[in-house]
Amino acid sequence: MPGGRLTQPERQQIALGLADGLAYAEIARRLERPTSTVTREVMRNGGPTAYRADLAHRATERRAQRRRQPAPRGPRTPQQAYGRDAGAVREYEETLTTVFMQSGTPRMMARVMACLCVSDAGTLTASELVQRLQVSPASVSKAIAFLESQDLVRRERDERRRERYSIDDDVWYQSMIASARATAQVARTARQGIGILVPGTPAANRLENISRFLDFVSENLTRAADQAREVLHTKPGTVSDELGRPRPEHGRPREPAAPLLQHGPHPQDD
Repeated sequence: MPGGRLTQPERQQIALGLADGLAYAEIARRLERPTSTVTREVMRNGGPTAYRADLAHRATERRAQRRRQPAPRGPRTPQQAYGRDAGAVREYEETLTTVFMQSGTPRMMARVMACLCVSDAGTLTASELVQRLQVSPASVSKAIAFLESQDLVRRERDERRRERYSIDDDVWYQSMIASARATAQVARTARQGIGILVPGTPAANRLENISRFLDFVSENLTRAADQAREVLHTKPGTVSDELGRPRPEHGRPREPAAPLLQHGPHPQDD
Protein backbone atom coordinates (compact mmCIF):
# COMPACT_ATOMS: atom_id res chain seq x y z
CA MET A 1 0.00 0.00 0.00
CA PRO A 2 1.57 3.33 -0.96
CA GLY A 3 2.33 5.80 1.81
CA GLY A 4 3.02 9.50 2.04
CA ARG A 5 1.11 12.32 0.42
CA LEU A 6 -1.20 11.81 -2.52
CA THR A 7 0.41 12.40 -5.88
CA GLN A 8 -1.07 14.51 -8.66
CA PRO A 9 -1.98 11.42 -10.74
CA GLU A 10 -3.76 9.98 -7.69
CA ARG A 11 -5.71 13.22 -7.31
CA GLN A 12 -6.68 13.03 -10.96
CA GLN A 13 -7.97 9.49 -10.35
CA ILE A 14 -9.98 10.77 -7.39
CA ALA A 15 -11.52 13.48 -9.59
CA LEU A 16 -12.39 10.92 -12.28
CA GLY A 17 -13.89 8.59 -9.70
CA LEU A 18 -16.06 11.38 -8.29
CA ALA A 19 -17.19 12.30 -11.80
CA ASP A 20 -18.21 8.66 -12.31
CA GLY A 21 -20.20 8.68 -9.07
CA LEU A 22 -17.94 6.19 -7.28
CA ALA A 23 -18.05 5.94 -3.50
CA TYR A 24 -15.01 7.05 -1.51
CA ALA A 25 -14.35 3.45 -0.49
CA GLU A 26 -14.21 2.29 -4.12
CA ILE A 27 -11.90 5.16 -5.13
CA ALA A 28 -9.66 4.33 -2.17
CA ARG A 29 -9.62 0.64 -3.11
CA ARG A 30 -8.47 1.47 -6.62
CA LEU A 31 -5.72 3.72 -5.26
CA GLU A 32 -4.79 1.22 -2.54
CA ARG A 33 -5.27 3.97 0.01
CA PRO A 34 -7.33 4.13 3.21
CA THR A 35 -10.86 5.42 2.69
CA SER A 36 -10.22 8.10 5.30
CA THR A 37 -7.39 9.50 3.15
CA VAL A 38 -9.67 9.95 0.16
CA THR A 39 -12.52 11.34 2.29
CA ARG A 40 -10.25 13.88 3.96
CA GLU A 41 -8.69 14.87 0.62
CA VAL A 42 -12.07 15.53 -1.01
CA MET A 43 -13.68 17.34 1.93
CA ARG A 44 -10.59 19.49 2.42
CA ASN A 45 -10.69 20.62 -1.20
CA GLY A 46 -14.21 21.65 -2.03
CA GLY A 47 -16.26 18.50 -1.48
CA PRO A 48 -17.41 15.90 -4.02
CA THR A 49 -19.12 18.39 -6.36
CA ALA A 50 -16.35 21.00 -6.47
CA TYR A 51 -13.19 18.89 -6.18
CA ARG A 52 -10.52 19.63 -8.80
CA ALA A 53 -7.27 17.70 -8.89
CA ASP A 54 -5.07 20.61 -10.00
CA LEU A 55 -6.42 23.02 -7.37
CA ALA A 56 -6.19 20.37 -4.66
CA HIS A 57 -2.57 19.63 -5.56
CA ARG A 58 -1.59 23.30 -5.47
CA ALA A 59 -3.38 23.79 -2.15
CA THR A 60 -1.47 20.86 -0.66
CA GLU A 61 1.82 22.29 -1.88
CA ARG A 62 1.00 25.64 -0.30
CA ARG A 63 0.17 23.97 3.01
CA ALA A 64 3.42 22.01 2.91
CA GLN A 65 5.35 25.19 2.20
CA ARG A 66 3.75 26.94 5.17
CA ARG A 67 4.74 24.04 7.43
CA ARG A 68 8.36 24.38 6.31
CA GLN A 69 8.45 28.08 7.19
CA PRO A 70 9.81 29.15 10.61
CA ALA A 71 7.16 29.02 13.29
CA PRO A 72 5.59 32.44 14.01
CA ARG A 73 6.09 34.13 17.36
CA GLY A 74 2.66 32.95 18.39
CA PRO A 75 2.71 29.21 17.55
CA ARG A 76 -0.38 27.67 15.99
CA THR A 77 -0.42 24.87 18.51
CA PRO A 78 -0.06 26.01 22.13
CA GLN A 79 1.67 23.97 24.77
CA GLN A 80 -0.51 20.92 25.32
CA ALA A 81 -1.86 20.23 28.79
CA TYR A 82 -2.10 16.85 30.52
CA GLY A 83 0.92 15.49 28.62
CA ARG A 84 -0.99 15.28 25.34
CA ASP A 85 0.82 14.59 22.09
CA ALA A 86 0.55 17.83 20.06
CA GLY A 87 0.75 16.01 16.72
CA ALA A 88 -1.96 13.55 17.70
CA VAL A 89 -4.20 16.42 18.83
CA ARG A 90 -3.72 18.23 15.51
CA GLU A 91 -4.49 15.07 13.54
CA TYR A 92 -7.61 14.39 15.60
CA GLU A 93 -8.77 17.99 15.12
CA GLU A 94 -8.50 17.51 11.35
CA THR A 95 -10.46 14.26 11.57
CA LEU A 96 -13.19 15.94 13.61
CA THR A 97 -13.31 18.78 11.09
CA THR A 98 -13.78 16.27 8.26
CA VAL A 99 -16.65 14.55 10.09
CA PHE A 100 -18.38 17.90 10.70
CA MET A 101 -18.02 18.67 6.99
CA GLN A 102 -19.51 15.32 6.03
CA SER A 103 -22.54 16.20 8.15
CA GLY A 104 -23.05 19.35 6.05
CA THR A 105 -21.07 22.03 7.91
CA PRO A 106 -18.99 24.30 5.61
CA ARG A 107 -15.23 23.83 5.97
CA MET A 108 -14.31 27.04 7.83
CA MET A 109 -17.23 26.66 10.20
CA ALA A 110 -16.26 23.02 10.79
CA ARG A 111 -12.68 24.06 11.61
CA VAL A 112 -13.88 26.58 14.19
CA MET A 113 -16.25 24.01 15.72
CA ALA A 114 -13.49 21.41 15.97
CA CYS A 115 -11.05 23.93 17.45
CA LEU A 116 -13.55 24.89 20.16
CA CYS A 117 -14.41 21.25 20.87
CA VAL A 118 -10.80 20.23 21.54
CA SER A 119 -10.06 23.23 23.77
CA ASP A 120 -10.43 22.39 27.46
CA ALA A 121 -12.22 25.66 28.25
CA GLY A 122 -14.54 25.33 25.26
CA THR A 123 -14.12 29.06 24.68
CA LEU A 124 -11.67 31.11 22.59
CA THR A 125 -11.32 34.71 21.46
CA ALA A 126 -11.28 35.72 17.80
CA SER A 127 -7.52 36.35 17.95
CA GLU A 128 -6.92 32.92 19.48
CA LEU A 129 -8.92 31.28 16.69
CA VAL A 130 -7.00 33.27 14.07
CA GLN A 131 -3.71 32.15 15.60
CA ARG A 132 -4.66 28.49 16.00
CA LEU A 133 -6.24 28.12 12.57
CA GLN A 134 -3.84 30.43 10.71
CA VAL A 135 -6.67 32.21 8.88
CA SER A 136 -7.81 35.80 8.51
CA PRO A 137 -9.97 37.57 11.12
CA ALA A 138 -12.64 37.98 8.43
CA SER A 139 -12.79 34.19 7.94
CA VAL A 140 -13.27 33.65 11.67
CA SER A 141 -15.91 36.37 11.85
CA LYS A 142 -17.89 34.85 8.99
CA ALA A 143 -17.65 31.36 10.50
CA ILE A 144 -18.80 32.58 13.92
CA ALA A 145 -21.76 34.44 12.39
CA PHE A 146 -22.87 31.23 10.66
CA LEU A 147 -22.43 29.07 13.77
CA GLU A 148 -24.31 31.61 15.90
CA SER A 149 -27.19 31.57 13.44
CA GLN A 150 -27.37 27.79 13.91
CA ASP A 151 -27.21 28.09 17.74
CA LEU A 152 -23.94 26.16 17.69
CA VAL A 153 -21.77 28.75 19.47
CA ARG A 154 -22.41 31.44 22.06
CA ARG A 155 -20.87 34.94 21.98
CA GLU A 156 -19.97 36.65 25.26
CA ARG A 157 -17.50 39.18 26.71
CA ASP A 158 -14.85 38.40 29.31
CA GLU A 159 -13.55 40.59 32.11
CA ARG A 160 -11.24 42.38 29.63
CA ARG A 161 -14.23 43.20 27.39
CA ARG A 162 -12.95 40.84 24.69
CA GLU A 163 -15.47 38.86 22.72
CA ARG A 164 -15.23 35.16 23.38
CA TYR A 165 -16.90 32.37 21.45
CA SER A 166 -18.01 29.35 23.41
CA ILE A 167 -19.34 25.90 22.69
CA ASP A 168 -21.02 24.29 25.68
CA ASP A 169 -22.40 20.83 26.20
CA ASP A 170 -25.97 21.89 25.53
CA VAL A 171 -25.07 22.77 21.93
CA TRP A 172 -25.63 19.14 20.92
CA TYR A 173 -29.10 19.11 22.45
CA GLN A 174 -30.01 22.35 20.68
CA SER A 175 -28.63 20.96 17.42
CA MET A 176 -30.83 17.85 17.69
CA ILE A 177 -33.89 19.98 18.47
CA ALA A 178 -33.16 22.22 15.48
CA SER A 179 -32.88 19.13 13.29
CA ALA A 180 -36.20 17.84 14.62
CA ARG A 181 -37.84 21.19 13.88
CA ALA A 182 -36.51 21.18 10.33
CA THR A 183 -37.80 17.63 9.84
CA ALA A 184 -41.20 18.62 11.23
CA GLN A 185 -41.34 21.55 8.80
CA VAL A 186 -40.79 19.19 5.86
CA ALA A 187 -43.58 16.98 7.22
CA ARG A 188 -45.97 19.95 7.47
CA THR A 189 -45.14 21.05 3.94
CA ALA A 190 -45.70 17.52 2.62
CA ARG A 191 -49.13 17.46 4.25
CA GLN A 192 -50.07 20.74 2.58
CA GLY A 193 -49.60 19.10 -0.81
CA ILE A 194 -52.07 16.27 -0.14
CA GLY A 195 -55.13 18.43 -0.70
CA ILE A 196 -53.62 20.19 -3.68
CA LEU A 197 -52.77 16.92 -5.43
CA VAL A 198 -56.16 15.41 -4.54
CA PRO A 199 -56.27 12.79 -1.73
CA GLY A 200 -56.05 9.21 -2.90
CA THR A 201 -53.95 9.92 -5.98
CA PRO A 202 -50.46 8.38 -6.24
CA ALA A 203 -48.71 11.71 -5.67
CA ALA A 204 -50.93 12.61 -2.69
CA ASN A 205 -50.42 9.15 -1.17
CA ARG A 206 -46.68 9.57 -1.52
CA LEU A 207 -46.76 12.92 0.29
CA GLU A 208 -48.99 11.50 3.01
CA ASN A 209 -46.51 8.67 3.65
CA ILE A 210 -43.63 11.14 3.68
CA SER A 211 -45.40 13.37 6.21
CA ARG A 212 -46.27 10.42 8.49
CA PHE A 213 -42.71 9.10 8.36
CA LEU A 214 -41.11 12.48 9.08
CA ASP A 215 -43.59 13.25 11.87
CA PHE A 216 -42.60 9.97 13.52
CA VAL A 217 -38.88 10.71 13.13
CA SER A 218 -39.23 14.29 14.40
CA GLU A 219 -41.27 13.35 17.45
CA ASN A 220 -38.95 10.49 18.41
CA LEU A 221 -35.81 12.58 17.86
CA THR A 222 -37.18 15.25 20.17
CA ARG A 223 -38.20 12.68 22.78
CA ALA A 224 -34.78 10.98 22.64
CA ALA A 225 -32.97 14.31 22.93
CA ASP A 226 -35.03 15.28 25.98
CA GLN A 227 -34.48 11.90 27.63
CA ALA A 228 -30.72 11.97 27.02
CA ARG A 229 -30.10 15.65 27.75
CA GLU A 230 -28.78 15.00 31.25
CA VAL A 231 -25.96 12.91 29.79
CA LEU A 232 -24.42 16.16 28.50
CA HIS A 233 -24.14 17.51 32.04
CA THR A 234 -22.93 14.35 33.75
CA LYS A 235 -19.38 13.39 34.55
CA PRO A 236 -18.15 10.22 32.81
CA GLY A 237 -18.71 7.12 34.89
CA THR A 238 -21.91 8.34 36.54
CA VAL A 239 -24.36 6.97 33.98
CA SER A 240 -26.79 4.42 35.38
CA ASP A 241 -26.26 1.03 33.72
CA GLU A 242 -29.79 0.09 34.61
CA LEU A 243 -31.56 3.05 33.01
CA GLY A 244 -28.98 4.17 30.46
CA ARG A 245 -29.36 7.71 31.85
CA PRO A 246 -27.39 9.84 34.31
CA ARG A 247 -28.48 9.65 37.89
CA PRO A 248 -30.61 12.72 38.63
CA GLU A 249 -28.31 14.05 41.34
CA HIS A 250 -25.50 14.48 38.80
CA GLY A 251 -27.38 16.32 36.06
CA ARG A 252 -29.17 19.63 35.71
CA PRO A 253 -32.92 19.70 36.36
CA ARG A 254 -34.55 18.77 33.08
CA GLU A 255 -36.66 21.50 31.52
CA PRO A 256 -40.02 20.47 30.09
CA ALA A 257 -39.83 20.01 26.34
CA ALA A 258 -41.86 22.40 24.22
CA PRO A 259 -44.45 20.67 22.02
CA LEU A 260 -42.48 20.64 18.80
CA LEU A 261 -45.21 20.35 16.20
CA GLN A 262 -47.17 23.32 17.57
CA HIS A 263 -44.46 25.71 16.54
CA GLY A 264 -43.29 27.03 13.20
CA PRO A 265 -39.91 26.23 11.66
CA HIS A 266 -36.76 27.38 13.34
CA PRO A 267 -35.71 30.78 11.86
CA GLN A 268 -32.39 29.39 10.69
CA ASP A 269 -33.58 26.03 9.37
CA ASP A 270 -33.27 26.52 5.62
